[in-house]
Amino acid sequence: MIFTSNKLASECSVFVFDKRIAEKLYKPKRKESMLDRIRASIRQMDKMRHPRMLQVIHGLEEGHHTLAFASEAVMASLHNILAWHESSPIPTGGLMPVLPHPISITPPTAPMINHNPPAQRPPFAKDYSFIDLELRFGILQIIEALHFLHYTARQVHRNVCPETIIVTKRGTWKLFGLEFVGDVHGLDPTEMIPVPPWSVKVARICQPNLDYLAPEVQTSGHCNILSDMFSLGMVICAVFNLGRSLLKANNMPTLYLKQIEFLDQQVNALLPRVPEPLQEAVQRLLSRDPHPRPTTQLLPLIKYFKCQSEPAIQAMQFLDVITMKDPSQKSNFYRGSLIEALPYIPKKLRWQHIWPALQLEVRISEVLAAVLQPIIWMTNDSTEEEFAQYVLPTLKHLINAPKSVQATVTLLENLHIIIKKCTKEVIHNEILPLLFNAMDSNAHQIQTASLIAIQNISDYIPDKELYMIVMGKVKVVVDKNQSDVKVISLTLGFFEKILQRLEKCHILSEVIPTLLIMKLSDPDVVNRVVQLYKVMLLERKFNLTTNVMATKMIPSLAPQTVNPMLTVDQFSSLMEILYDMLENIDKVQRPNLKPDNHASPERRALRHQISTDNMNNAPPFNIPNLRVEQRKTSSAEDMARKNSIAGSAPKPPTSNTGSVGGFKSTGIGQWFFGSNNSTNNDNNFLRVASAFPNRRLSDNTLMTPKIRIAPSCASSPGGTPGGSSGLPTRRHSSIGPQERRGSAVNLSPPTAYQYRGRGGSGSSLSVPSTSHCGGGSMPNTSSSVPFLLTSSMQSIRSRRPSACLSGSQGSGILQQLSSGMVRHLPVRSHSNVPNAQPWGSIQGATAAGYSALRHTAMAVRKCPSLNITLTR
Repeated sequence: MIFTSNKLASECSVFVFDKRIAEKLYKPKRKESMLDRIRASIRQMDKMRHPRMLQVIHGLEEGHHTLAFASEAVMASLHNILAWHESSPIPTGGLMPVLPHPISITPPTAPMINHNPPAQRPPFAKDYSFIDLELRFGILQIIEALHFLHYTARQVHRNVCPETIIVTKRGTWKLFGLEFVGDVHGLDPTEMIPVPPWSVKVARICQPNLDYLAPEVQTSGHCNILSDMFSLGMVICAVFNLGRSLLKANNMPTLYLKQIEFLDQQVNALLPRVPEPLQEAVQRLLSRDPHPRPTTQLLPLIKYFKCQSEPAIQAMQFLDVITMKDPSQKSNFYRGSLIEALPYIPKKLRWQHIWPALQLEVRISEVLAAVLQPIIWMTNDSTEEEFAQYVLPTLKHLINAPKSVQATVTLLENLHIIIKKCTKEVIHNEILPLLFNAMDSNAHQIQTASLIAIQNISDYIPDKELYMIVMGKVKVVVDKNQSDVKVISLTLGFFEKILQRLEKCHILSEVIPTLLIMKLSDPDVVNRVVQLYKVMLLERKFNLTTNVMATKMIPSLAPQTVNPMLTVDQFSSLMEILYDMLENIDKVQRPNLKPDNHASPERRALRHQISTDNMNNAPPFNIPNLRVEQRKTSSAEDMARKNSIAGSAPKPPTSNTGSVGGFKSTGIGQWFFGSNNSTNNDNNFLRVASAFPNRRLSDNTLMTPKIRIAPSCASSPGGTPGGSSGLPTRRHSSIGPQERRGSAVNLSPPTAYQYRGRGGSGSSLSVPSTSHCGGGSMPNTSSSVPFLLTSSMQSIRSRRPSACLSGSQGSGILQQLSSGMVRHLPVRSHSNVPNAQPWGSIQGATAAGYSALRHTAMAVRKCPSLNITLTR
């Protein structure tokens, strides 16, 4: 019969005694005496409230025919369980139980007492099997109950037997049946007290169980606390003897006394079945002399209870008294000791003993967060059936009930463990609503825990909820915590996990805007964002446009290039992704722009006229050893004046700040820019005034031509190596017999060029050669070096008849210009150049000269009239 308490709403057991049973057995006087014992026993247990004694939940209730009280939930008594094992058939090959010594007090013709198991099980037998840890813990609980009774209550139980040991539904053993207790009056608890021996004149129900009675009670009529220890030893032997007691007196004191004489033999026969650490204790407990018997103070110290299972036993003992502890002690136990002990507790005891205690504790908000720790551990180790039977009903109540912030955080951080055991229906109806509500919370701890949860259970979130609910809520959480490194890191982890499930629209509408909200500062966060962008760029299905790169991705990453906290590897990764995006933009955008070579003839003429500005603003180009200065006009007088004062001019002072003037005054600067001391061979310069004495000063104003330089050929003066034509070369009076000078003038208009670079400091300019001669093409400098049009050259040739120049003299002008500009110093023989097509001597020399320029070391002077300096 089950009684539900209104106070705790917990399951209870009700004990009912029918008074009419006593009326049939006793006279009215003895009947009242027995009922008084029952009433006193129940009241005393109600007052004790010890965790090792049976807990009375509702006190004695007496009716006209019944006595009743309610206790904690009880499964059965130990006698009920042992009766099942005693009546069970012995399996094949199993050990037979040790039976009491066969003694008969009947006449020889009387039949012997049959000790075989009965044919039918008694109706009160309970099918239940103990495991090793359960036995250790149960015996230890009875020892602790006797210890409390002997040293705190100062009483002797006198009837310790399987009938007075109750096994609760949690599997714990509780001491019961205080009807025959005797008080200890002296200071020494081992002092004997007088008690009546067992008698056939008194009803059996009014006396202790004779089969578990200590021998000194029956022989001398005295007992003490050690008498209870003998009874405990008999109980232990019955447990390991398939429920059979070593004494079977059949309520006959004479038979009991005869069997007790052979008890030592029976104990020795039983010892092999008793665990080895417990054997010595059993021998001493069943000693006929009380003095060798260990007390309740010494017995818990034996190795049987101090073993690998000790943490589990201690944890289970603490749970029995958990209601007497304060919240701080409870929290420490749940987070520490219990978690450590759970691996040593068998699954049977976890659900039978541990789980009922945790179910009661989850109702207390102060310790709910701590109680959830062992609950999560047991959930992780449970099967789906165990989870559905034990954990799920409690979790549903927790999900819908108000919780503290810490309890909510604990639940969210371990949601991935719970969701593994849930069905799809439970996930959709219980788990996901809990997660979505947590993301809307204003508590920072809950928001952080919700991000942990969505990252852990992202695989269980359907695509529809992920796209329509979760992504938007994540963006809101990040917006509220833009500078929180933990929130940003968790969000990045979530994006990394779900990125492959997203489409382009989700990247553009949710992921990138969320990344732009983040305030990046931590180097690890920056690196993770870089890696995330890299995956987006490499994934074809995202197909990110250059507009997104230029307006969103690059502006968010560019400030991090000056982040001083980045490591070299992180900085390199950042620059690499920026270069990749710029390269993509270049590849897509450049073909859409109008090329420069499509300019009209009018625009070309205009560009020719303002080529000085082009020279100043032109990008760098890589013509070896060529420096172009500001174009200016020069006259013969200016050239003479400059040459005359070059030697006497003072050297500019060296600048400590690294100025250009200081650099020019150094040895390397003199070599690069041209030496300025008087010993310089000034005769190497082209002297226009001497060559053209009859020309006007204005005729000496020259436009800078586009020049290609061809070295002299050792075998054929004026020819190109490997070619049949080329510019003639001439010796200048100022150079030695082994030095040759040559030049070529390119009269063709400039061609278009492309500029393409990625992170480099230089530029590459190249145009295809317009001629078919070998040796390569000259780099196009049309954007920075003005070229000489054919009309301009014709104007030079047709200047003033007073010059008295013939056609041959016209070609001599070019030779003189070239010989004044260039001086070649061949270092090694030139490479052979394929034969040129007959496109004219000037074009052949142009290609051949540039080929020789690439393969020859040269020392070059400068021509002031053309303002072009070629250096080595």
